[in-house]
Amino acid sequence: MKLSVVIPAYNEQESITETIETLSEKLLSENILHEIIVVNDNSKDGTLEVLENLSQKIKELVVYTNNGPNGFGFAVRYGLERFSGDCVAVMMADLSDSPSDLVAYYNKLQEGYDCVFGSRWIKGGKVIDYPVLKRRINRTANFIVRMVFRLKYNDCTNAFKLYRKETIQGIKPFLSPHFNLTLELPLKAIVRGYSYAVLPNSWTNRKYGESKLKIKEMGSRYFFILLYCLIEKYFSRGDFKKTY
Repeated sequence: MKLSVVIPAYNEQESITETIETLSEKLLSENILHEIIVVNDNSKDGTLEVLENLSQKIKELVVYTNNGPNGFGFAVRYGLERFSGDCVAVMMADLSDSPSDLVAYYNKLQEGYDCVFGSRWIKGGKVIDYPVLKRRINRTANFIVRMVFRLKYNDCTNAFKLYRKETIQGIKPFLSPHFNLTLELPLKAIVRGYSYAVLPNSWTNRKYGESKLKIKEMGSRYFFILLYCLIEKYFSRGDFKKTY
């Protein structure tokens, strides 16, 4: 089973080399057939040049530039339209997500699940240097999602998840242009009846640069996706459900 990894990158010239090299080394050591797709989201720094140099020595690296419209969601969607694997993971460019966790996701998917989701907030999960305010907002948002959708899963808003190709096709079309895509993908998969497993995973704060997530700008966008998926859950009459 070929694994694709989609990584959106905006102004990540300081982080991207370590991220790609660490990920590549881990997947090669595990003999996992793979491709690493990095979508340069019209970066204004030297990200594209760094990626082009890396692609000369890492043959599994595929580099695209999303000239616009730009935004985290647009960049991820650009990659999700172009991957060639049997399954695809979304990871961050700042090495906040662990390649070892990705391998665990990949192995778990072999058991027949449609998706594998991680949680940083269950036994075995951990966060390193997580900003206090961001953590409070994260836990509140995920509590609301759990209550509204009656879920046990408690980390919907984390982007780092793995989906089968058929699952990605089945949860289209995508609507989110920004970080609310991190909520849209798993909620649609859950609402549309795709099976998923949950594994503990880790998260480490970035070493370089600053987070691209602007919390003040995202509240209404997350609410829109939450409401959209809720309407589908209760009013679509199963029109979008997975057919077995």
